[in-house]
Amino acid sequence: MNQEDKLKILKDILLTDEREYASSIHEKIKILEDTINQQPNLSEKVDPIIEEKLNEFIKEIPDTLGPTITEALKNEIKNSQDAVVEALYPILGRMIKKYIQNEFKLLSEKINSQINNTFSFKSFKRKFKAKTYGVSEADLILQDQLKPKLEQFMVIEKGSGLLVSTYSKTNTIEEDMVAGMLTAIKSFVEDAFNEKNQDLELIEYETYSIHIQNFSSYYIAVVISGIFNANDKNVLEDKLLDFAQNIINKTDLSNSKSLTEKLKAYFTNEYL
Repeated sequence: MNQEDKLKILKDILLTDEREYASSIHEKIKILEDTINQQPNLSEKVDPIIEEKLNEFIKEIPDTLGPTITEALKNEIKNSQDAVVEALYPILGRMIKKYIQNEFKLLSEKINSQINNTFSFKSFKRKFKAKTYGVSEADLILQDQLKPKLEQFMVIEKGSGLLVSTYSKTNTIEEDMVAGMLTAIKSFVEDAFNEKNQDLELIEYETYSIHIQNFSSYYIAVVISGIFNANDKNVLEDKLLDFAQNIINKTDLSNSKSLTEKLKAYFTNEYL
């Protein structure tokens, strides 16, 4: 073995690690190039990362962007009210129209059911009345459906707003709170108009009417649901005046339980 062969062997021994390292780097570069240059390979690596980040972003939106988006929407709606109304009006109009049509359909079905399936003295009387007055039986049933319904009676002391007695058929109203509220509203309205010997008589709230019958030391508030017209007002006033004259004036107002029982007995009919 000559000197050149010996040097080659020594070189192979010394440079083996560097060659293997260079070869591995070359292989990795080739894999990286294949991954970058070929769409399927790149998608396989990148898609899971993007999906994970998107999921994290979606979870963080309510906390990070929620307040900003809400505030931006509020400002945009405030600054563009006419445009918002114009955009929403057709949608809301169709929704309201559909709701009304459905309610009338249900009411019509209910009326037809009562006409076809109910046979009693009341229905016979209604048929007779319909023929006598020349109106349809359905109109009379509809009139019955829209009758004002007496929901609550409250006898309230003037000035203090203390609830003397109450009677409710539904028990859905906070009597003490309503009594205080009514007294405050009465005082405010009557003082604001600055008219002597003038009292607040009616408050309307959504589908409810609150009729107020005033007396010297107390007033009676009646909560009514349904359509409450002038004729109903006259009928109710007569009943309340009669009740005050024959019952309240002959009862000790400090005896709340006794007055409540008399209220209940007097107003047995839930309709005017």
